[in-house]
Amino acid sequence: QILLEQSGGGFVQAGDSLRLSCVASRGTLYGYATGWFRQAPGKEREFVAAMGWNESSIAYGDSVKGRFTIARDSAKNTLYLQMTSLQLEDAARYYCAARRWADAQRMMVGGLNGNYWGPGTQVTVSS
Repeated sequence: QILLEQSGGGFVQAGDSLRLSCVASRGTLYGYATGWFRQAPGKEREFVAAMGWNESSIAYGDSVKGRFTIARDSAKNTLYLQMTSLQLEDAARYYCAARRWADAQRMMVGGLNGNYWGPGTQVTVSS
């Protein structure tokens, strides 16, 4: 079973950039679609971005399109989320996820069950 560990959260000001990382500390990302979700207090977990298992498909949530970029370094077994032009509404706990043999669309609409999850990392955005 894959084990995901995260890093890179923190406090930023609106307009700043931040990069989140997620490494598979047990297992390999090969064969997994990988993605990012976020959850703000009192809200449901929301899809942010995903990349298909063979890296041929990418999907973004509407609220982050054009500002966030998902990337993967297979040699380092690491997934990234580059966030730019951060807004107050982006403040949340961000979770990386992996789903076996899925494409990006499946991660976006396939529900939360079936994903392996990282522990989450907090992103706080101030004005």
